[in-house]
Amino acid sequence: MKIIPIPCLKDNYAYILYDKISKTVGVIDPSEARPVIDYLKKMNLQLNYILNTHHHFDHIGGNIELQKLYNSKIVGFDNDKHRIPGINITLKDNEKFNFGNSTIKVIHIPGHTSGHVCFFFEKEKVAFTGDTLFSLGCGRIFEGDHKQMLTSIDKIKKLPKETKIYCGHEYTYKNAEFCMKLDKDNPDLIKHFEKIKYLRSKNLPTIPTILEDELKSNIFLRCDKSDLKIKLNMENIEDYKVFKKIRELKDSF
Repeated sequence: MKIIPIPCLKDNYAYILYDKISKTVGVIDPSEARPVIDYLKKMNLQLNYILNTHHHFDHIGGNIELQKLYNSKIVGFDNDKHRIPGINITLKDNEKFNFGNSTIKVIHIPGHTSGHVCFFFEKEKVAFTGDTLFSLGCGRIFEGDHKQMLTSIDKIKKLPKETKIYCGHEYTYKNAEFCMKLDKDNPDLIKHFEKIKYLRSKNLPTIPTILEDELKSNIFLRCDKSDLKIKLNMENIEDYKVFKKIRELKDSF
């Protein structure tokens, strides 16, 4: 399966999915239609599916225009069907959906929004995490609480370590600066940041990132680690309270 990042708006990514064998084409989180249409026209592709991780406008803004043009099916979380425009196919937590020759598992990851999901392609080990998990960051908490968000992140942490993470925004450089502020002597983070600096200097995407790298470098995935708790003067404090502290610091960063 081919995955093509499509920059949208200021710093969003939509992702076009192309199963070369079945010729199935999808798009994840089209915030606007035009960049998606331009790519599909250039490659002479039709759009079969639109998959939405959550209902925010910068992830569903292109739904209706694309649906009208291509008669695409819109796929989203069952409990968010009242908030995702044009939805045709509703899926529940842990339900599976066939996309060409691939199987997608839906993982409910609330916190950023109550109906947020991750689309995990099991065979390819690819996860589309929307605005829950970013490279070296996590999303703001709008419709849940910190404990719920950490539980959602823990679900992603349990995926295979080689999983490629495709998130909704190019926030990585700023996220890296924040991680460095609190975890500056982490050798994995230092190495990760050097790669990010190079990619952004060439105006290249920092996405996808690899889950194993995130587990070592992303401060939001390290709230259970004693070395980080010591750095934050939070030794023997519950993981979710450490997460809450870090998220609040990031909110004002």
